[in-house]
Amino acid sequence: MTAMRDQDDRREALDALRQGLFANFLGPRVRVLWNLLSARMATALAPFGLRSGAFSTLTLIATNPGISQNELARGLGIDKSAVVAIIDDLEQRGLARRLRSPADRRRHSLSLTAQGEAMMERMRGPVAEVGLPIRAALSMEEMDQLLLLLDRAYHALQDGDLAKAESAPAARPAGTKPLVQF
Repeated sequence: MTAMRDQDDRREALDALRQGLFANFLGPRVRVLWNLLSARMATALAPFGLRSGAFSTLTLIATNPGISQNELARGLGIDKSAVVAIIDDLEQRGLARRLRSPADRRRHSLSLTAQGEAMMERMRGPVAEVGLPIRAALSMEEMDQLLLLLDRAYHALQDGDLAKAESAPAARPAGTKPLVQF
């Protein structure tokens, strides 16, 4: 009961806050949501001893074997140097490997080791729990719409092409997964 009361108190405090510019700007609202999700992810993944971004990195490598570090940085929306640090850590732990591409010696192709695939599977449950409160608050249709909108927002910023983002399909092609999933 105490946890429920604390949650209700936090909700009332947030609802009582006047939002000012937050009310009309996307960035601060996304940042607050990201802060909450990040804290939950850090707690969920602490037992695995991996740095922030490791699960997303493992997931994208597993889904895109042979992906380059540059492609991975773009997919994660982070700086290339941050990806290098994450990959260095994963490689030292025996979870991922990078091989020079025979076609382009400047390019590293990334893949998971068997140990990396096993680690990702162990992390799946705790990661799924992070997003449960959001999924519980939304209908399946609302959740799908939220993920579609997040994908469009990602493309608008990543591609820098407003026209392309505006013309993005309203529905995800069958069999595809959203870019963002918690």
